[in-house]
Amino acid sequence: MDHDIQIDARGLRCPEPLMLVKNKVRELAGGDVLHILATDPTTERDFEHFCQFMKHDYLKVDRAGWQGDDKVLQFWIRKHG
Repeated sequence: MDHDIQIDARGLRCPEPLMLVKNKVRELAGGDVLHILATDPTTERDFEHFCQFMKHDYLKVDRAGWQGDDKVLQFWIRKHG
């Protein structure tokens, strides 16, 4: 999926991935898409709730990488506005 910027939060634990996303979204223009790589399974719930609260579009979560040895989740969020 196309994106404007990417954050690599692999190896970080809650709440660090969410704080990175929150700060980066502030810098984005409305409509920009953020792609996040994460290894903490709690990020899925955190990002979903963050998007609901802030009215951002929670576009997609890709769990395919979670099945392999690397255990990586991918997320795409579009900034509201």
